[in-house]
Amino acid sequence: MRLNTLVRIDKSARRLAEILATLAKYGLADWLSGIDYDWLKNLVRNSEGDIIPNMTTAERIRCALTDLGPTFIKVGQILSSRPDLIGPDLTDELAKLQAQTKPDPWEWAKRSIESELGHSVEDLFRSIDETPVASASIGQVHEAVLRDGREVVVKVMHEGIEETVRRDLELLLGLAELAEKHSSQLRRFQPLATARYFQRTLLRELDFNYERRHLERFAEDFANDPTVHFPAAYPEFCSEGVLTLERLHGVPVSHLSELKAVGTDLNEFAKRGGNLYLEMVFGHGFYHADPHPGNLFRLEGDVIGVIDCGMVGSIDEALREDIEGMLLSAVSHDADGLTESIVRVGQVPPELDEDELRAEVGEFLSDYVGQSVAEFDVGGALQRLFGLVRDFHIVLPQSFGMLVKTLVVLEGTAKQLSPDFSLAAMIQPYYQKALRRRFRPGRLAAGIGRGYRDWKRLLEILPRDLSDILSRFRKGTFEVHMEHRRLEGTVDRLVLGLLTAAVFLG
Repeated sequence: MRLNTLVRIDKSARRLAEILATLAKYGLADWLSGIDYDWLKNLVRNSEGDIIPNMTTAERIRCALTDLGPTFIKVGQILSSRPDLIGPDLTDELAKLQAQTKPDPWEWAKRSIESELGHSVEDLFRSIDETPVASASIGQVHEAVLRDGREVVVKVMHEGIEETVRRDLELLLGLAELAEKHSSQLRRFQPLATARYFQRTLLRELDFNYERRHLERFAEDFANDPTVHFPAAYPEFCSEGVLTLERLHGVPVSHLSELKAVGTDLNEFAKRGGNLYLEMVFGHGFYHADPHPGNLFRLEGDVIGVIDCGMVGSIDEALREDIEGMLLSAVSHDADGLTESIVRVGQVPPELDEDELRAEVGEFLSDYVGQSVAEFDVGGALQRLFGLVRDFHIVLPQSFGMLVKTLVVLEGTAKQLSPDFSLAAMIQPYYQKALRRRFRPGRLAAGIGRGYRDWKRLLEILPRDLSDILSRFRKGTFEVHMEHRRLEGTVDRLVLGLLTAAVFLG
């Protein structure tokens, strides 16, 4: 075992014992049997296992994460966006994780606000409710009124949460290294890379400035759309540990009877919500990634209000092209094209049988031939496709998983408002735009230009690099470290051919 792994684990031995005891309690520590460290296995053996009968594995995992507290609840919520890693059953179960926690006493919240903002609560606010209206894993929310009369909500980070999260993340990294080294069953899920992703994501959530900047970006993107509203952030009342936002007055989408009482056209509201999210994704490449009913409101004037913007997704040009390519292949029932897209963007195991994958993709597409747009279940189809990809041990980029989860949750939320809602019908105009964009002359010329620049760069660096390789080879200092997974494309084959020639003919 690497020394830094031992250091990570040894720093918080008591917390490690709690984690392993909880895993053992729910019958989730079997993977430790393959680890040849008696002290670690003894921790599990000495824990009183109490596997709750009649619970599925997915339910036991959710319960264990809940018992382990805020860090692990957030980890579960992040994992719920990775159906390619954990499968649809566990994805659905982890989506049920709730992060309601006991709030900190007002004395702590007050002290934190004053420390973060550098002024007394009395100087900052005309009034503030000492009882929080909500308390989640990272922080709690208080309603307040600024000195100038503006109504706000103030999110305050929980006492000691940063220390707790950082400690748990270090332990997770240590356990992930153990799993990657000793468990062939878990290794294919890339536990170490996944734990590092958890670390990056959760550490961002410990800084409320990120959410403030997200809100500023959304406000800019929809500045000319009066039918959508994101709460304004007040930077002078914000810091790393405190976030002060405009308080929205409206009816949550989850309250259907109240929506009807104020005269909301539920079908139209669902369509507008669907268009809003598709415009975020395909129009701006930056989207709110948690569209559950509690985060969406009907404001005065039938305006859509969106809150809780800590979790967002982004799509760059390359990712959008990949998504469009998959969409075009799926709509045209092109199994070859969809298979090629999956293999190109995913992390593919060396033993992949591409012909078998193509056959499975073809069978998947054939199930949707002849379906009308209204019948097409986008969420179900996406989850099936991710299940297929997972069966072949292909790992797609995290951004794909985030987008799929968002679309699935969006479709579910919209169907609560309007059972006849069709996300497929909403996507159609964006599909047509993608088709036109792909074949417009400027796009083709730009692609040719990029290809020319790549070849030019390759020809510039090849002579120098090949000369260096030959020099090292003659001196006996040349080493080759190659893990051959999949070499695709003309450039890859050319480089490999030139490298081989340099080695054997030099």
